[in-house]
Amino acid sequence: MPIITKRQDSMRIVDSFREKNVSMAIFCTASNWNTEAILMAASRFAKKHGIETLALAVSMTCNYEYLSQAARVTYSGDMKTGFISVMKHLWQLCGELDSPYANVTVLPHLDHADPSRDAWALSEGLPYLASVMFDAQKHQPDANRAMTKEYVKSHGKDILIEGIMEELSVEGMHQGAGGGDYVGKAQRYCSETGVDFLVADLGTEQQSSGTGKCIYLGQRARELTSNLGKSMLVLHGTSCLTPEQMTTIAEDGVIRVNMWTRIAREAGMFAAKRQCERMESAPESFDTWEPCLYLRDASEKAAEIMEETLGILGYANFT
Repeated sequence: MPIITKRQDSMRIVDSFREKNVSMAIFCTASNWNTEAILMAASRFAKKHGIETLALAVSMTCNYEYLSQAARVTYSGDMKTGFISVMKHLWQLCGELDSPYANVTVLPHLDHADPSRDAWALSEGLPYLASVMFDAQKHQPDANRAMTKEYVKSHGKDILIEGIMEELSVEGMHQGAGGGDYVGKAQRYCSETGVDFLVADLGTEQQSSGTGKCIYLGQRARELTSNLGKSMLVLHGTSCLTPEQMTTIAEDGVIRVNMWTRIAREAGMFAAKRQCERMESAPESFDTWEPCLYLRDASEKAAEIMEETLGILGYANFT
């Protein structure tokens, strides 16, 4: 079944990534064109490498204070409408045997879900989802652990849950903590809450304006994985890393990799360049001004970046 929403099915897929030593891609979306670009990349990679079905997560934020992706999906800016429209669009794109991307299996993911602001998505939105990031990072450590533990107790039987024990770095707005006995704090957090995955501070910066700006903390990732006993780390802020910096993350225990900013930024830049070229060469053409070609160019570039990323994450191991 191309759209996965049951915990047992989701965990079986995650375990297959552990067995193959591959980091699962969590590609975020804030538009229907970006959603299709994700599936384009996955389908092309699968066909190129002889993979019958390729699995990844399609993710979005709802009321995340730094950026609501769901609110960007429609002109109305309505978060709930954006969220549901992406989920239904996924079903049309890959949820049926005759869908254009039927060789892609999607695990829909809710990212950066605040316990208060995202109460609807964390409860009524669950039937659409395979996993959620329960984001209590702004609360004090004791409160964070207690709230996360309660959410796992209430919903962990139905869905995979990511937890985060302290704030991550966001460009221009917040610097991550990540100090002290980080491994010890992580062990306590995971033991007390029972989360399936830990969103760890591995030196990256979310919503980064460029690649190669940060130093990936591979040693910390390996220490965390060794002490937690399995690959359960989630990497955010991946857009700030170069492809070379990403080559070891699967071996380090990063089981899921979240990425969006670089994809959206570079796809938009590429499409704008192509649009300018059309303006110069064919200023009277209808296609020069109708947005279709701009969006197709953006989709192609985004798919190209994501297909490359799937290779870096080790997806060829599924061949």
